[in-house]
Amino acid sequence: MRFFLALLWLLLALAVLVKLTSRGPVLYRQPRMGLNGRTFDMFKFRSMRVDAERDSGPVWAVRGDDRCTPLGRLMRRWSLDELPQLWNVLKGEMSLVGPRPFFERDLDYYEIHHFGRLGAKPGITGLWQVSGRSDIVDFEEVVALDTRYIREWSLLLDLKILLLTIPAVFRRKGSA
Repeated sequence: MRFFLALLWLLLALAVLVKLTSRGPVLYRQPRMGLNGRTFDMFKFRSMRVDAERDSGPVWAVRGDDRCTPLGRLMRRWSLDELPQLWNVLKGEMSLVGPRPFFERDLDYYEIHHFGRLGAKPGITGLWQVSGRSDIVDFEEVVALDTRYIREWSLLLDLKILLLTIPAVFRRKGSA
């Protein structure tokens, strides 16, 4: 219970900080595809300028991205911008562990084998995150990790990934 209370306070504090340090909404909604191709809005704390996608298009954030706000850089470094996805978990759209959800806008570029990632509920963390996070930029490697997770899924694997997520976040290796 104390953990959830502390988490609630952290979420509220981050929401207030986002609002006080930059103009625009606190949360960023992004259409994604999950299990069996169902679309949903994935939530994140907004870490970039409001007009970031209009100025440079929807691209992955990279280290040193000038579209990030100062607070956004800090949140990304510690993966705090991902915490609102707990709402997606509570709504049943995501899981704590699983493949990252698809960008709906990229479907035209996907090959047949990429769609295997839709065979599991998307997760906040997964093999990709504990294997290098955004240091792994080869999409085929990300797909391979996600499909391996689906193929080898077990409760023990989920627990292992959850435990490996903690040091991955604290090492900040691969964080944008």
